Amino acid sequence: MAEKRLSLHLDFRSGLPIYAQIVEQIQSQLANKILKPGDQLPTVRALAQELRVNFNTVARAYRLLDEARIISTQQGRGTYILEIPPPQVTEKLRRESLEALTRRFLNEAIRMGFSEREVSQMVRDRLKSVKEAKAGEKE
Repeated sequence: MAEKRLSLHLDFRSGLPIYAQIVEQIQSQLANKILKPGDQLPTVRALAQELRVNFNTVARAYRLLDEARIISTQQGRGTYILEIPPPQVTEKLRRESLEALTRRFLNEAIRMGFSEREVSQMVRDRLKSVKEAKAGEKE
């Protein structure tokens, strides 16, 4: 099986460690079925080079994913996504992904000077418009 091209977007100003961002994004892609069991991930060295981060940062992320039994690294063969985790693990990964996404969004909004009221109102407005758009699709 060919190596899967990972699409990771790191935010160096978020305050969230880079290794944690890598872990969260791989978990999110697995939970959302972008990554599937058996997919081969880039080597630590290749991913570190692509993301322009330290080798040890990616190694730490892969180690955490390995300990969580999400990936498996086989010497000389590569790193692979393991079988689909049970539904409770998948749901936990989805929640953690949403939490991380929310944290990044809020940190950026606060950094840009938006008030809690402005952020809250914007989220309500966007949720309402998404709900209306989905209702329109069903008609």
